[in-house]
Amino acid sequence: MKIIPMDQNTIATTVAQLKQSSFFANLTLAELQAIAANATLQQYSPGEVMMRQGTPSENFALVVAGEVIVNLRHATRNEDIEVGRIRPFDTIGELGLLLDEPRSASIVAGKDVAVLVFDKQFFSSTFKALPGFALALSRGLARRLQQASRSMPVARSETAAITPDPAARKLLPIGFIQRHRVLPLRVQDNILHLGFVEDPTPTVITLIREDLPGMELRPVAIDVATYNAALQSMVGGLTGDVPAESSTRVDFSKAGVTLDDMLKRIVAERASDLHLSAGQRPRWRIDGVLMEIADLPVLNEADVMMLTHGIMLERNRQQFAADNDTDFAYAIPDVARFRVNLFRDNRGIGGVFRQIPDKILSIEQLGLPPIVRQFCDYPKGLVLVTGPTGSGKSTTLAAMTDYINNTKQAHVVTMEDPIEFVHESRQCLVNQREIGPHSNSFARALKAVLREDPNIVLVGEMRDLETVALTLETANTGHLVFATLHTNTAVSTISRIIDMFPAEQQNQIRMVMADNLKGVIAQTLCRKIGGGRIAALEILVPDVGVAALIREGKTHQVFSAMQTGKARGNRLLNEELARLVREKIIDKDEALSKAVDKPDLAGKLGIKLDAITL
Repeated sequence: MKIIPMDQNTIATTVAQLKQSSFFANLTLAELQAIAANATLQQYSPGEVMMRQGTPSENFALVVAGEVIVNLRHATRNEDIEVGRIRPFDTIGELGLLLDEPRSASIVAGKDVAVLVFDKQFFSSTFKALPGFALALSRGLARRLQQASRSMPVARSETAAITPDPAARKLLPIGFIQRHRVLPLRVQDNILHLGFVEDPTPTVITLIREDLPGMELRPVAIDVATYNAALQSMVGGLTGDVPAESSTRVDFSKAGVTLDDMLKRIVAERASDLHLSAGQRPRWRIDGVLMEIADLPVLNEADVMMLTHGIMLERNRQQFAADNDTDFAYAIPDVARFRVNLFRDNRGIGGVFRQIPDKILSIEQLGLPPIVRQFCDYPKGLVLVTGPTGSGKSTTLAAMTDYINNTKQAHVVTMEDPIEFVHESRQCLVNQREIGPHSNSFARALKAVLREDPNIVLVGEMRDLETVALTLETANTGHLVFATLHTNTAVSTISRIIDMFPAEQQNQIRMVMADNLKGVIAQTLCRKIGGGRIAALEILVPDVGVAALIREGKTHQVFSAMQTGKARGNRLLNEELARLVREKIIDKDEALSKAVDKPDLAGKLGIKLDAITL
């Protein structure tokens, strides 16, 4: 970025530029000259970030040359998606200043970009002092709101000329096609022709652009008959031949419903889990909420067995017959991998399929703080990633493993049940062992790992006392060990591990923990306002003082040490939840539902709890 000095000639040019903006056009010459004198003229190189999404709104700008790109952070892919462009004499950033909220998007310079920048204080004083500017600004924002809320008319097309291309139909998820009654028709020279039964809203167009960045969209109107015929060929029997309110049993083989159909559908709908239970309709979990799939029929025990029996290996069939539950992984090529648990309950057979993302997101893409990279750079010690089931522990560990794999020359051995994220060896040699096919138990795998010359060891879950003891021994013998535990806070994690051991061993375990614990990441997933989920993190970064507290059995004082040691990277869960509420990423009810100390969080949020909430 380059700042151009505002001399008399530049101010005169700036006045002329201001008059071409609807926000300034009706102001007097004296007012325009005063405004120009308070502006900063900035030039940007192509690709330079001018404003970053999520950062504080500290200024607004008038584009006077070139074109700038508006990028939104994709909620699930964690990448920037172009959603629009701003051309000369349009403004950027005024809405954030009015609402006193962080940047809602990132702004990136195109070619030959120049902008006039006004700081927050000047914006506020101008808004109050010049009614003409305030009125023009209000009218401009009202026009934007009106445009964003109304449908976009699309051109009519001769139905007979529409022949949907199967390749184009694969570009949008089937659930999206059903919800918005949109039909991908054909792709030609990077132009996607889309058929809409109703005129689409700008929001729908933006969602399509998020998934298909770089494609030019050409919407046309189609009739319902064309849409229904195309949808039937795409969905086939998946929608079911039975009305949603019926509980009549369906012959799945005749209806054409397969397990792969259901799993492909949850991938398309960005659901995290598929639940199958005898006597129930299939359900899926979207943004943490479990919901029936209303257009699928009720299953009985034979249905669930028919859908799942074929994907089990023989060892899983034998385990299920003997123990009434089994775990394994299942993959659909070019679609996704799933972690599967089958079990028996009082109604018969049930199964849960957890979708494993096909892409390993980086530490930066997950928004994890820099201290997480520091945990990965330790030569030895124990790092724990904790949280309830479904809190994203595996995703965090995958990002940390990927960072190590790309930055070190080391031997990484993982022990998982089942293997979720698959790591190809890069700088590191990575060996992934699955409990069951490759080793009988975590404990047995840990006993063997010391003979496998590892540098880094990942223990998927510390389920029992033997596994915990061997994990601590591995960290104590000079290895960097990552492990998971189902605890909600950093302090409770330390207490849980020590309390697992008999009283006569606890002093020794405190010594081992004090000497080897390098970090605890306790995380919980929260539903974001508007959809999607975000992790709230509590992070413990032990120092000499914390090690002494652990050694002396004063674990209850670690929380206070975290409060005073934030400069080292310590984070407290309630402070993170309160921050997410203040930044309007999650709402207060969601924050309270995830808090361990609800009264403390309520005080931070300035709300009163009732007895039910407590």
